Amino acid sequence: MERIKKPDWLKINIGSNARYTDTKRIVESHKLHTICSSGRCPNMGECWGKGTATFMICGEICTRSCKFCNTLTGRPLALDKNEPTKVAESIQLMKLAHAVITSVDRDDLPDLGATHWAATLSEIKRLNPETTTEVLIPDFQGRMELVDLIIAAKPDIISHNMETVRRISPTVRSAANYDTSLAVIKRISQSGIVIKSGIMVGLGETVSEVEQLMDDLLQNGCQILTIGQYLQPSHKHTPVVAYITPEQFISYKETALKKGFEQVESAPLVRSSYHAEKHIIKKHTI
Repeated sequence: MERIKKPDWLKINIGSNARYTDTKRIVESHKLHTICSSGRCPNMGECWGKGTATFMICGEICTRSCKFCNTLTGRPLALDKNEPTKVAESIQLMKLAHAVITSVDRDDLPDLGATHWAATLSEIKRLNPETTTEVLIPDFQGRMELVDLIIAAKPDIISHNMETVRRISPTVRSAANYDTSLAVIKRISQSGIVIKSGIMVGLGETVSEVEQLMDDLLQNGCQILTIGQYLQPSHKHTPVVAYITPEQFISYKETALKKGFEQVESAPLVRSSYHAEKHIIKKHTI
């Protein structure tokens, strides 16, 4: 397949400032992983420049091999029992008002990493009682007793990404299932915690399919939606079918808000945790 030329609106300048350098130093000195660098996020310069980063726990090697994701895949190392404290201490050093945590999938573990997740949230609250938290969790294979461990830890926002529309989901998600993800979202919504989800566009989906996904999310209680352009991390990953115009992203946002989402981030460079701190501020004012 012939590679499509990247449009000008997707060209970015990473840049750096003192805050960026400090964030980088803290992350590296604590031997932490971030989805910012592992996922080659286009917003890393902006976010790190503001002193924010999305911490990735449970190691850096994922047991799944989704065709859109740049995270390493293979046999993970044992969990670092000190990681929850390292993450909490880093948040303290960064003086973060809001922290975002995600993880690789750990299908190799009996509890799929849920206990480690809960321990991390507990440590963050212990060392940073004023810091609010957003977590971007895996599907935990649809095991609701594990999802309940995250709910019980009481993060302010729980996010679980649908990634793409129903038709395309089986071809780019290695083990995750569209309906399982909806069930996880419904479970979280029923708990009363704010639930958020994110999707990529440019994989060959139609506008009507995206609108159906919006309806599916709303029917299962989702309140916040992020929509961003899929960018192919390497030649081994699923190719980009189309670069969606900024105008279409605006249209998606308008449609989503009309349908009933409380908050929507929709633009070419939007990623799951982009402007997450704004979502928590709005949550507290709604």
